[in-house]
Amino acid sequence: MIVLPTAVREAILERAREGKPGEICGVLGGTYEPAGQSRVRSQYPAENVADTPRTRYEIDPEEQLAIFDRLEDRGEEIVGFYHSHPRGPPRPSATDAAQATWPDRSYLIVSLEPCEIGSWRWRTGESETAESETATERFEREQVVVG
Repeated sequence: MIVLPTAVREAILERAREGKPGEICGVLGGTYEPAGQSRVRSQYPAENVADTPRTRYEIDPEEQLAIFDRLEDRGEEIVGFYHSHPRGPPRPSATDAAQATWPDRSYLIVSLEPCEIGSWRWRTGESETAESETATERFEREQVVVG
């Protein structure tokens, strides 16, 4: 579960509307719990530097590190990341899954058509098959509590 303050939700929605038709992105800071309830305290907007910002998002690595430093200076942990899908849907795309790199963190996705927010945790692990062990990677939907 991820707890998202109303003010943070509204700020992210406003950025998504202003950024349309491109995807917006940023980092969520607060209290991180790998298997439990994470609480967002703040959002850190980032510039989308993807080559095709209408269909993808990418945070510049140097800007991401600067955001992480600001977060730590404020006594926050990295709760996760957010981005928008201006033309829907509010769930991870194949590209999102291919680019996810932070296990157990939340990936909040804002859809504008329809207007909806969804959140997923990126899970990694080992799964045994009859022939061999293979790593599994998947998004698991998590409950978003606004308040």
